[in-house]
Amino acid sequence: MKVTINDVADLSGVSMKTVSRVINNEASVRQATRDKVMAAVKELNYQPNLAARSLAGTKSYTIAYIYDNPNAYYVIDMQNGILSECKKQNFELVIHPCNSKADDIIEEIANMIRHSRIAGVVLTPPFSEMPSVVDRLTQIGVKFVRILSGHKVPDTNSPCIMVNDFDAAAEITQHLIDLGHTDIGFISGGKEHKSTFERIEGYKSTLTKNNIKVQDDLIIDGEYSFESGVCGAEKLLSKSNRPTAIFSCNDEIAAGALFASRLQNIAIPEELSIVGFENSPFSRQTWPKITTADQPNQTIAKNATSLLINEIRNQQSDDICEQFTPKLLVRDSTSATKAP
Repeated sequence: MKVTINDVADLSGVSMKTVSRVINNEASVRQATRDKVMAAVKELNYQPNLAARSLAGTKSYTIAYIYDNPNAYYVIDMQNGILSECKKQNFELVIHPCNSKADDIIEEIANMIRHSRIAGVVLTPPFSEMPSVVDRLTQIGVKFVRILSGHKVPDTNSPCIMVNDFDAAAEITQHLIDLGHTDIGFISGGKEHKSTFERIEGYKSTLTKNNIKVQDDLIIDGEYSFESGVCGAEKLLSKSNRPTAIFSCNDEIAAGALFASRLQNIAIPEELSIVGFENSPFSRQTWPKITTADQPNQTIAKNATSLLINEIRNQQSDDICEQFTPKLLVRDSTSATKAP
């Protein structure tokens, strides 16, 4: 027989309304009462019917994750982080992939939110960096949290998670310079992502800080893909001023650059150092393993979801923005440059 909320209320000796408040993690419930209800939930193995909860009242308990990103590992990490917090807080998750370049993308998102009775939205790049999307969600009146690239916390009324790509890229570049590299190539990600610009600027700024000239011809436009890494590395390695190190805008690009270098029988890291960004499985599944920046995407997504749920429940604190700075993770793909 299916366990109901009535059974939990009877066993814990409280009203169904109190059980509901505990399950929804609402404030103003005494800890002793909360502990008693949760003990009954555990004993009875009660599973709340989230769909029924939404239909029974005016509140929705569903969060949407909207994304357009070619990096499957990034998407999976974000999904897992959001889902873990949703389970903890008794929310459902709707995953909605979109084409950010589609002409009708704004209305597609708005229609999905209306039809699915969404309580809040987790926005990742590039949607989180598109004013048209933010304005439309504000107009609809749905809560949202943005995961953004940037080293300065913006003045905002909506919760956000900032990823400090600038400082992380500066740390990676300084690592290469400390190893003696001065001719450092750069393969960028897609220009629709602010992270691309933040990482380029961190790279350029650190070169300038070390009195090393920025060589624009060593900066190659690309996308966040393996193929882009292959193509970008081929261009860099064909130059007369061939770099001794390559900064790849993410690990997938770095894996592609490593592959292209291997095809040319270039020893890594003895003849060429390669770095990536994000610490995705790509950086650990190559040989040699790739030096990168450790970006905790699951934690970022989990914290963003927590901020969003607090906003939905009107339990938000004054501090609605958090910042993460990915940290240098040195592996085997970088070494000191050989003396000329």
